[in-house]
Amino acid sequence: MGARHKARKRALDILFEADQRGEPISVVLADRAGRGDPAGNAYTETLVSGVVEHSAEIDGLIETNAIDWSLDRMPAVDRALLRLATFELLWGPDIAPAVAIDEAVELAKELSTDESPGFVNGVLGRIAQAGPTDRA
Repeated sequence: MGARHKARKRALDILFEADQRGEPISVVLADRAGRGDPAGNAYTETLVSGVVEHSAEIDGLIETNAIDWSLDRMPAVDRALLRLATFELLWGPDIAPAVAIDEAVELAKELSTDESPGFVNGVLGRIAQAGPTDRA
């Protein structure tokens, strides 16, 4: 398992925990640090902070491209995974869209429902087709 794959998985864990607890990511990170469980490597921090920074736009893109699905109806793992992968697709440093999508599908196979890999692939494929936003 590569370093970036581990970083993605770690970021996914943090996003999922914050979503489940209904708390800001900063609170989850502070709690983890207090237990001696740091956020992870620099790429994990890039992913988590990027999702936080672009959260409104990311959620809007997911809702637009997840045909007939709202964010609150999605499994929590899929929701966190789509947020993470959408950030990587549109703002990720030097990440090819195919790599971001493939990594998300692999994590969905590993961590979510049997239907999730196809769902994640479809939503991310539509987001990738729409093209990057302003990456400022």
